[in-house]
Parts: sequence; C-alpha cells; structure tokens
Amino acid sequence: MVSEFMLQQTPVSRVLEPFAEWMSRWPTPSDLAQESPGEAVRMWGRLGYPRRALRLHASAAACVEHHQGHVPDSIDELRALPGVGEYTAAAISAFAFNRRCAVLDTNVRRVHARVFDGLAYPTTTSITHGERERADQLLPADPPQAARLSVAVMELGALVCTARSPQCQTCPLQNLCAWNLQGQPAWDGPPRRGQTYEGTDRQCRGRLLKALQDASEPVDRSILEAVWADAIQRERALDSLVADGLIEPIEQDLFALPH
Repeated sequence: MVSEFMLQQTPVSRVLEPFAEWMSRWPTPSDLAQESPGEAVRMWGRLGYPRRALRLHASAAACVEHHQGHVPDSIDELRALPGVGEYTAAAISAFAFNRRCAVLDTNVRRVHARVFDGLAYPTTTSITHGERERADQLLPADPPQAARLSVAVMELGALVCTARSPQCQTCPLQNLCAWNLQGQPAWDGPPRRGQTYEGTDRQCRGRLLKALQDASEPVDRSILEAVWADAIQRERALDSLVADGLIEPIEQDLFALPH
C-alpha cells in the first residue's frame, strides 16, 4: 500500500529511498497510525503531492479500526480506504495479494493503444469502459499469472514501449503491434504538454512546507517570508496548505505540521 501511494505521479527512482526509510520506521499500518499526521507529512519529504501522506496515514488508521491492523485484499474494501482510487485498489489487490485484477496505469494504456489500436497514445486522458473490458479479457484465468502479466506489461511500457523513445526493435510484441506494423504513425491528437513547475503555486507550497518539515518547532511567519518573496502568492499558498490540512496555524504568525 505504501509503495502504491508513493508511486502515484512519482517515478520509481524518486520513491526507492523514501520507501525504504518509511518502511523501516513504520513497517505496519498500526505503527503508522500511532504517529501524528504531521510526522507522516514530515517523512514524506520531497516526494511531492503531500496530501498523499495524509491519506496514507488515514488509510493506516482505517486498517487498524476496521481490519485488525491489516491491509484488506478485496477491491471494495480497498476502495473504502481514504485516498485509494480504482487504480490503486487494483494494483494493491493484484500485486500484494495475487488477485485477478486489471491494472491500467499510463504505461499499460500506452502499450495497449499501440498494440491493439495502432495509436501512439490513448485518445482520452481518462480510462474508458472499453479499455477496462479489454484489459480484463487479456488476463489469464489464474490469478497469480494474471498479476505477473500486469507487472510485465507495466515494465514493458516503462522500459521499452516508452512515451518518447520506444525501443521497438527490442520489443517482444513488435510483430504483433498495430502501431509498429503501420510504420509508427505520428500522433495527431491533442498536443501533449509537459507540466510547468517553476514559479507556480505548487512550487511555492513545496518550499513553505519544506521549511516546516525541517523544523522541530513551530515556524514563524517571518521565516516563511524569507522562503518565498511574492507576498500575495505566499499567502495564497499558506492558505491552501492550511485548507488541505498539511499545516496548522498555532497562534498569531506561527505554523506547524498537523498533530
């Protein structure tokens, strides 16, 4: 469960070290649930999208309250946990418990789009009903084999059938891939734009939050003013961090991680 939360919108290379440190400190849901949410946010470090840390902490508490401290294995029970959506529930059920579940991440969707549809990328940002049905039909009936296939296709998309520089000459599906057999036609769908980060509210939030993560005591507003010069953007970011429950105003001009 921890790895799936961390891997949401974050590459594996950035997750490896934080995951090892997290599991060393909190090896079970019960261990994590005994800590404050603020400690989870502090330990999250620079992984980004820190609300995931709060949701992971809340999920650990729910495992303790409703599942005797264990992570449940069924899709329905997993979906009931805070922060666990359809993909995360399927991934946990398949990879942790060898359940037969179709796991559709960005890499798998791209492989399927190329092999079956002859397209460089999926045509929609959200997963369609047809994609889910096809992915389920492709799975072997045997649950452990189905889980292995899901991992294999994810790795194929991550390492071979990549978004920008696919290694079609080494792909085991090159002679079955509709996109490759058609000569790899260029993408003519909506432009694929990268995310801007520099100077955004998200960067400002990250800087402010890091100042609190690094502090053992509540942080004065004057310290946060030195972290980000734009007063209007800084106050907007502070307000959003408070609204998200990632920081708490302790008293006038003092802020801390949640207790």
